Amino acid sequence: MLLPKQTSWVILAGGQASRMGGQDKGLVQLNNKPLIEHVIERLSSQTDRILVNANRNIATYEKYGVVFSDQFQNFPGPMGGIHAGLCHADTEWVGFVPCDSPQINMDLVERFCQAVNEESEILVAHDGDHQQPVFTLYRKRVLDRLTAFLERGDRKIILLYNECHTQYVDFSDSPQCFVNLNTPDELAHFGTINS
Repeated sequence: MLLPKQTSWVILAGGQASRMGGQDKGLVQLNNKPLIEHVIERLSSQTDRILVNANRNIATYEKYGVVFSDQFQNFPGPMGGIHAGLCHADTEWVGFVPCDSPQINMDLVERFCQAVNEESEILVAHDGDHQQPVFTLYRKRVLDRLTAFLERGDRKIILLYNECHTQYVDFSDSPQCFVNLNTPDELAHFGTINS
């Protein structure tokens, strides 16, 4: 069985956040704390290897750990951050979570690790209705396939999943894990009910 200490986890904070008015989502305040701090609070008890993928405000993010940017230009979305994470992490298994989901499960890392078997290459969270492709665990050996995927301009994640041994991890008992705050309205509403 894969142990949590054998994994690294990357917080994806490299997006353009167009629906948040272009603000850097990881640094947007929720209850007087940047969103990324809410994520780190939940993740830090599960792993001691936390990295941050960011494409701006690098100095600010460096307060939270090792920071690296996308290697592909023009914001290829979360896949650019996943690619960069696989390049930078020093473990065979690298997990990813978004910077704007403040209710990540306290057993998220353990659930992913328990689902790994010898054939596993990509594990993706599933909330019972939908896959959650930014909550995921990758084996480093898929890096060449991911690089080729991005170089040919592909962005549909399911195409990469079809090229790899992909499994889904059941989170149908805790869909709140995947609540993400994309707009100022969502942020304000969430803050008032969770303050």
